[in-house]
Amino acid sequence: MEPSSSTAPVVARNVLGETLEICGCTPLTGWYRDGFCRTDSSDTGRHSVCCVVNDVFLRYSRSRGNDLSTPVPAYGFPGLVPGNHWCICAARWLEAYQDGVAPPVRLEATEASALEVIPIELLRELAHVG
Repeated sequence: MEPSSSTAPVVARNVLGETLEICGCTPLTGWYRDGFCRTDSSDTGRHSVCCVVNDVFLRYSRSRGNDLSTPVPAYGFPGLVPGNHWCICAARWLEAYQDGVAPPVRLEATEASALEVIPIELLRELAHVG
């Protein structure tokens, strides 16, 4: 039986209006743990911003109660190190931006839904090059 057109997968878009690119696979990131910063209505944190994490942001996140650098083997989480690409919550990225510690953003891998929380100008300001 062929799937109906109503069950066809929707192509996720990035903040540039293009097809969403993969954010990171080492470690595997994303709400779905498929490497993409895609979200759905059950993701209340909106893990839609693809970042290149750095030490400053990792310390900041830990100070806000979300320790991303400590491994959690029970969940298969190795802990992040500077340079890892990781999907973070749009509101947390905006908070970090306002506090002057937001990590660089990979625009091509940041889901368009992030624009509901963060103006594109701020994302472009910290766009990762390379």
